[in-house]
Amino acid sequence: MVQRREPTARQMRLGIELRRLREAAGLTAIEAAALLGANRVQMSHIESGLVGVSEERVRRLASHYACTDGEFIDALVVMATDRTRGWWEEYRGQLPTSFLDLAELEHHATFLHEVAILYVPGLLQTEDYARAVFSARVPELTSEELELRVRHRMRRQQISIPYKLVLHEAALRIRVSDRAASRAQLTKLLELSEADNITMRVIPFALDGFARAASTMSYGGPVPKLDTVVRDVPHGSAFIDSEAQLSIFRTRFRTVEAVSLDPERTRDFIHRLTKEL
Repeated sequence: MVQRREPTARQMRLGIELRRLREAAGLTAIEAAALLGANRVQMSHIESGLVGVSEERVRRLASHYACTDGEFIDALVVMATDRTRGWWEEYRGQLPTSFLDLAELEHHATFLHEVAILYVPGLLQTEDYARAVFSARVPELTSEELELRVRHRMRRQQISIPYKLVLHEAALRIRVSDRAASRAQLTKLLELSEADNITMRVIPFALDGFARAASTMSYGGPVPKLDTVVRDVPHGSAFIDSEAQLSIFRTRFRTVEAVSLDPERTRDFIHRLTKEL
């Protein structure tokens, strides 16, 4: 088996899920390796995403682990056998790996739920808005690094999966650039709010009791067990996939969504802000 130098987040997720199944079955890595005629090191490489695993081995392991969730097993098989080389591969070696992992995640996602507090989400940003956000980075990016990030972000916007967004008024009012850029960004949001796959809601400053919400993106997997939450952290993006954490973020999204303005009132709200500019 050829060892990968840098497994993707999707490849590592497959390994994580196989390890979780093994641990739930009460087997050690050595015992599981014996079932495949492999050794402990090879099993470690499989569970860390450093080497690939065939459909036959995925199904054999699932059987030995007494996993009876057919849809989940089929989804793992797809992850193991998929050979997609998407547009994001053009940026490998030029951008941090997290940028590529995020684009790959979006390519395979079935839905997206997002809560944005301080900034308009990257998937909905204008080019000027995105450039202003990346320009504020410390340490400062070179002009080439800046433009690479902007181009990558614009390519990500081809997403067509169902997208539910709850956007705080703060994100609408904060001017990351100048007045003209802010007006153009609000205008774009109004246009996108009419898209069939986008449901946009706003949390106004006037709402009472709004607390404990943070910017997050929740991506739907082919089955709920393979959902992923993405959070912005100082060094890039953090991918969260434990069942307990997924449950927390699902509940938070439903709570925030329930108290937000409905889509029609949201469009009226954004329209008023646009006129103020």
